[in-house]
Amino acid sequence: MAQGAGRKYEGGVTCFVIITCLVAAMGGLIFGYDIGISGGVTSMDTFLKRFFPSVYHKEHEIRDDGNMYCKFDSHLLTLFTSSLYLAALVASFFSSTVTRLFGRKISMLFGGLVFLLGAILNGAATNIAMLIIGRLLLGIGVGFANQSVPIYLSEMAPAQIRGALNIGFQMAITIGILAANLINYGTAQIKEGYGWRISLGLAAVPALMITIGSFFLPDTPNSIIERGHPEEAKRMLQKIRGTDNVEAEFQDLVDATEAAKKVDHPWKNILQPKYRPQLVICTMIPFFQQLTGINVIMFYAPVLFKTLGFGDDASLMSAVITGVVNLVSTLVSVHSADRFGRRILFLEGGVQMIISQILVGIMIAINFGTQGVGELPKGSANLVLFFICAYVAAFAWSWGPLGWLVPSEICPLEIRSAGQAINVSVNMFFTFVIGQFFLSMLCHMKFGLFLFFAGFVVLMTIFVYFFLPETKNVPIEEMNRVWKAHWFWGKYIPDEAVIGGQTYTSA
Repeated sequence: MAQGAGRKYEGGVTCFVIITCLVAAMGGLIFGYDIGISGGVTSMDTFLKRFFPSVYHKEHEIRDDGNMYCKFDSHLLTLFTSSLYLAALVASFFSSTVTRLFGRKISMLFGGLVFLLGAILNGAATNIAMLIIGRLLLGIGVGFANQSVPIYLSEMAPAQIRGALNIGFQMAITIGILAANLINYGTAQIKEGYGWRISLGLAAVPALMITIGSFFLPDTPNSIIERGHPEEAKRMLQKIRGTDNVEAEFQDLVDATEAAKKVDHPWKNILQPKYRPQLVICTMIPFFQQLTGINVIMFYAPVLFKTLGFGDDASLMSAVITGVVNLVSTLVSVHSADRFGRRILFLEGGVQMIISQILVGIMIAINFGTQGVGELPKGSANLVLFFICAYVAAFAWSWGPLGWLVPSEICPLEIRSAGQAINVSVNMFFTFVIGQFFLSMLCHMKFGLFLFFAGFVVLMTIFVYFFLPETKNVPIEEMNRVWKAHWFWGKYIPDEAVIGGQTYTSA
């Protein structure tokens, strides 16, 4: 069988499965909104004066003869952003158990409720403690949503459009980022100085959307079988596939569940050699996704643009522009992931990001040097913005959506929750590291920071070329056949782990 072509089950793409996946994908809104909102808020003078006065004074004391790279260097300021991801890291381990024992929708519902509480606390904050506690609650919500939503989408979607539907999660993230950037641009114009409260408090809107939406969602057939209700699962499978003839797919799900029941400790089980491909991919993909440097742009876009000499409004508008590019480019991935495959998007996106980051680093080096003294002429500023947009576009149709899609579709049921928890926790850990230390790294590494991230993009592009097989159109319960055919991973997969005894031709 040609690689990327899986067994065809009965049934088609129904309105029911499209609607449920769109509703579930809204879980990405809370993650995206937070990514976009924090950078804009931390660039607002009224917010800095109230909570981070030392940063405010440092920013306004630095004139043309000061080091532009170090204007915002404050670990307390970055803790405001990064504390969320530390909480999400811890929450991901608990959410994997909840997702497995109680179902995917319960995990989404809980995540939405906790995120809602965090949004209310942040919007009403009067001191640093309230801000940080609110951020920690937001992080718990993100941890639960990021654990459950990609799994839900991969399990509900037919194999032939699994990529497009799963990328709905990343699409929701980009919509959240763009909405946050637009809101920040608007609230920054409020002269009374309470705009930051509106920006933070409006996080309650996406929280309500996922909370209410998940309340009405059905659970996936995989999860229903896993919890001991096979007849209910079969009826759900018939409903989402639009046909009564689901015996082949249903039997594969039952077989996978029976195999999963023999596993008492999924965390211990995933360390076995036969799961080595899944363990490595679920670790390296999120690691590399964060080491692209994307969150330098997404978290701190307004701060970064202000550092480079853009005015207050210009920096926020530049962040809006990158948000629009991010959203539009994600549509490319929705269209292409199931048509052209995952590998080609990973590889093309990697090359484009490398070129863009190197050019941004060169432009900053030319204009600011190693001392951080200088200014960015209008023409150069527009060129930097163009290269940053090219970089964001490449990420948005490659490592952004595929970084969530691939780990969620490669794990068999018996280790799926553990694999996704590893994916989320590694992602959140390195998101925390980048969020916490980026401003210090910018201060010390200067323009070399962009070359630093470009080096990691080189490494991860090489990793994908050699170690990631194509997974498009392969039913997730048959994924072992892809690993068995791979030149490197095949030696780890025992023959009995391959359904039907057939394998895909190697990439």
